[in-house]
Amino acid sequence: MQELTCDLLVIGAGSGGLSVAAGASQMGADVVLLEGHKMGGDCLNYGCVPSKSLLASAKVAYGQAHASAYGVADQMPVVDYAAAKDHVQDVIATIAPVDSQERFEGFGVRVIRAYGRFVDDRVVEAGEHRITARRIVIATGSSPLVPPIDGLADVPYFTNETLFDLRERPEHLLIIGGGPIGMEMAQAHIRLGSKVTVIEGDRALGKDDPELASIVLDQLRGEGIEIAEGAQAETIASTEGGGIRVTAKDGRVFDGSHLLMAVGRKANIDKLNLEAAGVETNRAGVVVDDSLRSSNRRVYAIGDVAGGMQFTHVAGYHAGVIIRSILFGLPSKAKTNHIPWATYTAPELAQVGLTEEQAREKHGDRLEVARFDYHHNDRALAERKSKGLIKVMVVKGRPVGASVVGHQAGELVALWSMAIANNLKMSQVAGMVAPYPTISEVNKRVAGAYFSPRLFDSPMVKRVVQFVQRWLP
Repeated sequence: MQELTCDLLVIGAGSGGLSVAAGASQMGADVVLLEGHKMGGDCLNYGCVPSKSLLASAKVAYGQAHASAYGVADQMPVVDYAAAKDHVQDVIATIAPVDSQERFEGFGVRVIRAYGRFVDDRVVEAGEHRITARRIVIATGSSPLVPPIDGLADVPYFTNETLFDLRERPEHLLIIGGGPIGMEMAQAHIRLGSKVTVIEGDRALGKDDPELASIVLDQLRGEGIEIAEGAQAETIASTEGGGIRVTAKDGRVFDGSHLLMAVGRKANIDKLNLEAAGVETNRAGVVVDDSLRSSNRRVYAIGDVAGGMQFTHVAGYHAGVIIRSILFGLPSKAKTNHIPWATYTAPELAQVGLTEEQAREKHGDRLEVARFDYHHNDRALAERKSKGLIKVMVVKGRPVGASVVGHQAGELVALWSMAIANNLKMSQVAGMVAPYPTISEVNKRVAGAYFSPRLFDSPMVKRVVQFVQRWLP
């Protein structure tokens, strides 16, 4: 066993772990990075990158079949599913060098390709190495949650970790789970020629604003996706023809050729032996305080394994939070009120801060909701992407949340994240100038919608204007 010592040990080479390792090493810390599987973690290999790449293929196919509105003849796309998966793998391969072992070794990081296991509060064993570190960051991410549904173990099924290896297009894809992963893969596959049924135990896209989510669900149903809500899967079995049958608790039966499980995620903590380190855990993952420090003062947890919001950009944000405290000994706390998320269906669905329902519950009569519809945006009309809506929740002149559905919603929501993070006023957003014609005008126009009643419906404003006009030379 080779003995090593370091300032900082990072366990997991996903988005958060890589950010911590690169930043700490380049600022002078002695860093060891452990990764027992693939560099880049879930996002690069099984999550964000491949899913968005497959959606891009699906978008092209859909565009061919729906071109006549632009004066171009519709053409039924000839989809080569295996070639679409080649496109996915090519994108992964293009990005992979950015997350590669060689690149991080170039930063001065010692990379060990092995899983880590705690043996005490500051020592971790990995392969043939025994590492003693002053500070340790757990960044092991999460994996697909596979619930104990009766019969599931006896049938073939996919998760996001295996779906992108599938080379033959599913004839009829059953998806259990109506969250972002399930709905994105549903739209990708319906556009690539599969029949698709989504089976959701509660409400599809249930974490988002119901009014905005319904716009997405209407579009998906219009494209031919069957979305069964309130359908809690009770049993799963193979059919005589080699297919899959899912039976819901209410008796509904769904038959298909392939099954994708997309019901959520679980933190990757099983291999870590956290008890030996005195690190407290719960069902969500590692228990951390606002500074992302665990019950062991030497150990931090970031990203999905920290038990909070499970998004790649959250892991990157967490990395910045702990770099400040680990390297410089300065107080630094993670916040969640400015963290956005997006579902990359068409139309996209995005959220930051409080939804309207949450804001009404928290702020009551102090809440004002500004709205603006995409069909008043000229660029959206020009591109025939005018199905959409933005709502901004405002308290005392400052945004506390924004919900967006429509073309480029994931891009638009970033401005509201910045506004909330910096405690900006609606007047400051209204003061920006967006180039015309762009979708980004939606943000300015919704800020204008907040002020319109104050300017155009105010008798006082009218009296002031009339008075000034009488006295102006």
